[in-house]
Amino acid sequence: MIRVKDLPIDDRPREKLELKGPRALSDAELLAIILKSGKRNKSAIEVARDLINEYKSIKEIARKDFREIFNDFKGEGIGKTKAITLLAAIELGRRTTQLDPNNEEIQITEPKVVFELMNSKLANLTVEEFHIVILNRKNIVLKTELVTRGILDSSLVSPREIFKIAIDNRAASIILVHNHPSGNLEPSKEDIKVTEQFYQAGKILEIPVLDHIIIANNSYTSFLERNLVFK
Repeated sequence: MIRVKDLPIDDRPREKLELKGPRALSDAELLAIILKSGKRNKSAIEVARDLINEYKSIKEIARKDFREIFNDFKGEGIGKTKAITLLAAIELGRRTTQLDPNNEEIQITEPKVVFELMNSKLANLTVEEFHIVILNRKNIVLKTELVTRGILDSSLVSPREIFKIAIDNRAASIILVHNHPSGNLEPSKEDIKVTEQFYQAGKILEIPVLDHIIIANNSYTSFLERNLVFK
């Protein structure tokens, strides 16, 4: 096995980070630190490069399940423990960019703020997730809540379920948010149907639904801005 300590100083990611800081390291070098070791005749950096070559980017690695990484690289320097450690490290990095209503007061003044709040949770998912953002009377975020995973369907997501969560958390209003893993921001007929159902239920219960945001490809569309349902 090629040992990292036998490499020139510039090829030793830990020493390079110590001397120059983390921003001086390439993606492969950062991954090599997480992996710690490689395999026979291949250093951790080389295994990390193979990983990036296979999946094209850190973003694509983040979309993988640890089992997929383990199966793709079984016998190639990445076992189950390393695959889990790798995804845990990427998830920590993702969370540092995420607005946290538990640690700071976030007031929703426009749809873009909802996007900034939710994008890091939804951007790289391979399945649809439907969330609600729970607001107080000043439109300050009290909580975000995952409601369902899977294709948004009026037969699977009921107003009763949504508004029970809202009432339990003393919501003054809510905003609907879900992602489109396909990358297409255009609302489907079912998206519009579900939104209309929740909008009307919110009127009756006096917990208004203020908007529905669809997130895809690090961008968003707002039903409110497009005058869809919210007119």
